[in-house]
Amino acid sequence: MSPVMLFFLAWFFMAIIMVLFYLVQRRTRNATVVDAIWAFGVGGAACLYGALATGDPSRRTVLAVMAGFWSFRLAVYLIVRAHGMTEDGRYAMLRKQWGQRAQRNFFLLYQAQAFWSVLFSIPFLIVAFNPSPLWAWHDFAAVIVWLAAIGGEAVADQQLARFRRQPEHAGKTCRDGLWKYSRHPNYFFEWIHWFTYVLLAIGSGKWWISLLGPAIMLLFLYRLTGIPYTEKHAMETRKEDYQRYQHQTSAFFPWKPKKDYT
Repeated sequence: MSPVMLFFLAWFFMAIIMVLFYLVQRRTRNATVVDAIWAFGVGGAACLYGALATGDPSRRTVLAVMAGFWSFRLAVYLIVRAHGMTEDGRYAMLRKQWGQRAQRNFFLLYQAQAFWSVLFSIPFLIVAFNPSPLWAWHDFAAVIVWLAAIGGEAVADQQLARFRRQPEHAGKTCRDGLWKYSRHPNYFFEWIHWFTYVLLAIGSGKWWISLLGPAIMLLFLYRLTGIPYTEKHAMETRKEDYQRYQHQTSAFFPWKPKKDYT
C-alpha cells in the first residue's frame, strides 16, 4: 500500500472515531476526552503504518512500539487526570464563547483533531517506508532522545499531579521541580519527542519531511492550541500569582528563573 493510501486510510478511521466521540460529547457536555483520543489516534496511525508499510521490518516494529507507547502513556494520563472532573477549562471557555453554535463548532473541532492526528503522523510514514536496516548511529540516538523525552514528560506530569493533590495549593501555580525552569515543561518534552522520528527517518530519500513533526508541534504548542489557551485560562483562575510566574519563568525552553523568583 502506498504512503498516500495509508495516510487517507488513517484519516478515514480517525474521522469515524471522532464522530463517535463527538456524539458522546453531545450527551455528556464534556469535550475533555478529545485530547486523549487525539493521542491514541496518532499512536494508532504509527501502528497502522508499521503493519502495512514496506520499509525495513525492524524499523517499522520499533516505530510502532515507540510511538504506540508514547501515545498510550499520554492518553492514559489525560484520561486519569480528567476522570471525575468537570470539563477542561479550555473547552468550557470555548463552549461559553460559542453559545448556540457550540455543537456545530465542536463537531468541526473534533474533525479538525482527526485531521491533525494524521498530519502529525506524517513523520511516521517516512520512517515506516524507510528501507535502511535498523541500528545505525542515528537509530541509537533516536532511542536516547525518546527515553529522555518520555521520561522528562512523565516527571513533569507527576510533579504537577502531586502539586494539585494538595488542598493547600488550590488557586496556586506549581513551581516544583521542572516547573521552576519552564512554565510548560511537559510541552517542551513533548516537542523534543518528535525529533525521535527525524532520526529514525535518516536513510530515507525523503527524511527531511519528518522535520514537519517537531516544526508543526512547536507551532501548535507555542502559538495555537497549547500555551495560548492554557495560559489564558490560568490568568483567569490564578491572576496575580500566574502573572508573577510568567514574569519569573521561561515560557517553554527550560531556563533558570529570574532572581526575584519566590
